[in-house]
Amino acid sequence: MKTYLDFEKPIYDLEQKISELKQFSRTEKQDLSEEIKRLTKKSERMLKEIYSGLNDWQKIQLSRHPERPYALDYIQYLCRDFTELHGDRNFADDKAIVGGLATFDGRGVIVVGQQKGRTTKEKIYRNFGMTRPEGNRKALRLMSLAERLRLPILTFVDTPGAYPGIGAEERGQAEAIAKNIMVMSRLQVPIVVSVIGEGGSGGALALGVGDRVLMLEYAIYSVISPESCAAILWRDAGKAEQAAKALKITAEQVHKLNVVDEIIREPQGGAHRSFKETAENLKQEIKQAIDELCKLDQATLLQRRYERYRKLGEFRDNVTRIR
Repeated sequence: MKTYLDFEKPIYDLEQKISELKQFSRTEKQDLSEEIKRLTKKSERMLKEIYSGLNDWQKIQLSRHPERPYALDYIQYLCRDFTELHGDRNFADDKAIVGGLATFDGRGVIVVGQQKGRTTKEKIYRNFGMTRPEGNRKALRLMSLAERLRLPILTFVDTPGAYPGIGAEERGQAEAIAKNIMVMSRLQVPIVVSVIGEGGSGGALALGVGDRVLMLEYAIYSVISPESCAAILWRDAGKAEQAAKALKITAEQVHKLNVVDEIIREPQGGAHRSFKETAENLKQEIKQAIDELCKLDQATLLQRRYERYRKLGEFRDNVTRIR
């Protein structure tokens, strides 16, 4: 059964009616094709109208949609011969991080991503996509392997944030994130980052340093979740929608700030309505990025990566000074 968000209720009502008419047509042997066709066109128009005017909070809801494709969905669709590797060789195997060797477009790659779960059991198993220190160290181990094997790296970012539990802090959560950022900035192989859902806080940054950063249309990228931001600023998580507007975390907004390089368009209604179309759009951008980056020598690759991140946060002061 499909999941509909609050603002999609008019679409839900129409699609339910269409479903009922189809069922009635089959059971009663009546031709209702014209009415079904009319309602289908109306539903498509309504979908286009609603999605052409989404606000920031609605886009955030879409980035968290329970039917949205996750990292393993993209890895299994985009790659061949995926062999998952486990563990950080230090403490444990963090199930919130998946990664290993694969073939993308005929080229060997290392893939790493944050994986959420759909059922309650899967969510607990994957820790809701929130990485612990051992998960970030596992990712770092895989990326270091990529450098040794001279393989490009593909990362898929989708996490509410790094896990804030006591055990994670005791095992060096902040240090693990910082080390990932430092090492990724120096890796001598191409890195393509794809933000596919929630790009939350340090959890996202631990996989977010790349030569090309792509972002799906209804994904988000933020230093903090709107709920946490509202709880800190106003001591009221209920003001999350207000915080969302101030944070500027949607794809269009972070693209304007040059945090991401390309926005990957999603089908009308979001990635969950047509995963194949979304995956194909993403595949084309990743392929183009990898082809371009693999032509660069190591010195140029690292210099461009350095310059890319040095430019983040730049601004101009256009205030006229009165003397």
